[in-house]
Amino acid sequence: MAGGLVALLDDVAALARLAAASVDDVVAGTMKASAKAAGVVIDDAAVTPQYVDGVRPERELPIVRRIAAGSIRNKLVFILPVILILSQFLPWVLTPLLMLGGTYLCYEGAEKVYEKVRGTHAEKEAPAVLHGKAAEDRIIRSAIITDLVLSAEIMVISLDQVIDESFWVRTAILIVVAIVITVGVYGAVGLLVKMDDVGVRLAQRDSAVSKRIGIGLVNAMPKVMNVITIIGTFAMLWVGGHIVLNGVHEFGFDPIHDAIQYLADGVVGVAGVGGFLAWLVDTVISLVFGLLWGLIIFAIVHPILSRLHRKKVETQPAVESVREDHPGGPQPESPPRQEPGAH
Repeated sequence: MAGGLVALLDDVAALARLAAASVDDVVAGTMKASAKAAGVVIDDAAVTPQYVDGVRPERELPIVRRIAAGSIRNKLVFILPVILILSQFLPWVLTPLLMLGGTYLCYEGAEKVYEKVRGTHAEKEAPAVLHGKAAEDRIIRSAIITDLVLSAEIMVISLDQVIDESFWVRTAILIVVAIVITVGVYGAVGLLVKMDDVGVRLAQRDSAVSKRIGIGLVNAMPKVMNVITIIGTFAMLWVGGHIVLNGVHEFGFDPIHDAIQYLADGVVGVAGVGGFLAWLVDTVISLVFGLLWGLIIFAIVHPILSRLHRKKVETQPAVESVREDHPGGPQPESPPRQEPGAH
């Protein structure tokens, strides 16, 4: 009896060690996968606040929460099963998918650089507050569709980092990555979009220190968003270029990869900073390649998209925008206001 109990305890201890090792694998895999997807994550955090631009303050966090819920659904319901099946039965498909996603990142980054250099900006949809709940729902759907592309990139990049793990460890890692990244991104977005309100409230207090902090927050937030956008652009170009270069290398074209390796090997021996310099060489070359590749794709795709947009605008009927908080249709204009004493 005692022997049987000891054997049972040994089995339990072995299972506990196995579970602990699996947890360690999941944690390590999550950190590795999340770090590689950082470029897309930063871009996701930089893109999302535009969807609450101009919205009433009390509607900002509910909208962010709805977009976050859509993002989790994108990752766990639509993307995760597909990429797990592909990784299990058609693993060779992942490299072309990664390269396609990397090309998309390069295109997005190059487009941002082009807009910055030319001083142009993509047209943004009117704030939802101007048109009511239906327009708010439409903007949220648009944000979730945009998130689908970014989430697919995050999940495929993350999968590529843990492709050698067992199926169930891969699954656990990707589930954790999906939750952690979504909570992190949209938590940061929620914090960013409310910082203006925090600053305004602090500025309205009687304390001179609170006023200075509040005014500083209000003035700093546009600059913070600009910095995040710039970092996101560079990260997209770096990650996208690196993915495409690795894909090209896997398909047997080695000159660029060999040149990067040669340059990295030349600086890796520098005392104290060799590792950083090798990483910097790889990053800079990947970023430059990502920008050049993105500009090539942009030169091909942008005229086509512009033509389609013009055709869509030309075919849309000219209708007057009606506020949805007046369900009866356009409201008559108010009579002109008279000044007191006027006849």
